[in-house]
Amino acid sequence: MILIIDDDVAVRTSLVLLLQQEGYATKDVGTPNEALAWLNHNEPSLILLDLNFSIETSGDEGMRLLKQIRKVHSSLPVILITGWATIELAVKGMKAGANDFVNKPWSNEHLIQSIQTLLDLQKKKTEKLSRTKIDDRYQFQYIIGENPRILEILETIGRVAPTDASVLIIGESGTGKELIAEAIHQKSLRENKPFVKVNLGGISTTLFESEMFGHVRGAFTDAKTDRIGRFEMANKGSIFLDEIGDLDQGSQVKLLRVLQDRTYEVLGSSRTKTVDVRVICATNRNLDEMVSKGIFREDLLYRINLITIKLPPLRERTGDIPLLVNSFVDNLREIYNRPNLSVTPKAMRWLQHLQLPGNIRQLKNLVERTILVTKSDELDEKDFQPQMEMSARKKDTVQLPEVGSLTLEEMEIQMIHKAMDFHKNRITRVAKTLGITRSALYRRLEKYNIPYDEASD
Repeated sequence: MILIIDDDVAVRTSLVLLLQQEGYATKDVGTPNEALAWLNHNEPSLILLDLNFSIETSGDEGMRLLKQIRKVHSSLPVILITGWATIELAVKGMKAGANDFVNKPWSNEHLIQSIQTLLDLQKKKTEKLSRTKIDDRYQFQYIIGENPRILEILETIGRVAPTDASVLIIGESGTGKELIAEAIHQKSLRENKPFVKVNLGGISTTLFESEMFGHVRGAFTDAKTDRIGRFEMANKGSIFLDEIGDLDQGSQVKLLRVLQDRTYEVLGSSRTKTVDVRVICATNRNLDEMVSKGIFREDLLYRINLITIKLPPLRERTGDIPLLVNSFVDNLREIYNRPNLSVTPKAMRWLQHLQLPGNIRQLKNLVERTILVTKSDELDEKDFQPQMEMSARKKDTVQLPEVGSLTLEEMEIQMIHKAMDFHKNRITRVAKTLGITRSALYRRLEKYNIPYDEASD
């Protein structure tokens, strides 16, 4: 049963007809008092709540009702609907416990999708499963790990994947955020549709609209032909927005519109397009802290994190290192045609005590580099040590590394360290030396957890 609370009889009638066509039972009321009286004796599966009643248009009356509902029904899904939508009102409603926010006039398809997602999430209760049962149920064998936090994450993504819930994946660089995003798509109802990956950190502000929404020929000087944007490519499928914490505020506004209204305009065209897409985001930054500093929009954060998954760094799941190493070695045996490759128990214990700020990615690179340079098929501690020491030594030199010895990310970290030391933490000079802006340098210092005491320029 879905409860509709709206003072406009035409709106209630429209919603009742829409929901009944989709197979939902409904109850509609026109005032907060009627709603509370009905809720005293009944419990719906979901509530559609208008924020503005005939007395006022500030949204305060609807907000008071929402808070009263939450006191009695703390986990009941609530979708706010209003014709007086403002960003502040949307955020206020989400903070008060609403699950979603829809503007009048609404898109029937978007509203039904939101209702179905929230109902699906409500039905699927978390069940503690063993690794074997998780793999039997969801086939996540390719995601390595038996740490309790990893098992909890696998249960969560297995539960939410079939819904259209927006998912935010948080974790340090190299913890496997893209792998989790792919798993969500592959276990979703959109698995046979496109999965489009976008690294927002690699898209400049000037190219954001063209990359994301496309452009028509002649939209700007270099627009020689029409271009399809990433959202159009992902239509009916999933879009993975990696490094969303690196997005500038102007681009955040443009992204918010397409996530909220499911509409956008191709650059150079006035025609509005609609899109049906499941949104998965990832970042290694603290978005809550960025919101408090005013550099990330709070309303955008609420749009992308209906479900939040936090991946632990490798140092917090060292028991999984042998499983990961053995998985890498199994794969590399075939790639390099060395069927007898193995790692000694002593070397495995040594690997478990390493400081690996690059997490799984760094561990994988270390294993592969060691295999490439070692003739013996039995890898011992002495085989891994030179490769690890080489990476450490390269922090103190600008000599270019051999191909395959470092990732681009590791090289970037080393160059930032070198420039910071050379210019004694003078941010402006460091940024100029590296050919980036001050804000871009600050983002990288935070991204790679590089400590510094800023010196006066």
